[in-house]
Amino acid sequence: MASSQPTLSATYTSPANAPFTISLPLSAPADSTTVESKAKYLSELRQSVTSLQGQVNRELTARMEEDKARESSLAAANGKKIVDDEKEEENYGEEMQEEED
Repeated sequence: MASSQPTLSATYTSPANAPFTISLPLSAPADSTTVESKAKYLSELRQSVTSLQGQVNRELTARMEEDKARESSLAAANGKKIVDDEKEEENYGEEMQEEED
């Protein structure tokens, strides 16, 4: 029986966005009986997890931007006020007086 190479994978699905799957190959420890071999494997695994996390974050950020653009378009088409996320974040926790038109 042939053994397949282990992988580290993350899969994203959403009703509103395109799904994605990211897979990174992992190297199996050559010798799982020594501390050095286990430490090397765990170090490589940690690096793979960090890399996978970075890729997932980039994909999710892109989808959040798509969502915001879609929501802004819908709000503008319906004549609703568009929320300025940057201004909201800058003033988070502050009491703001409503601007008069």
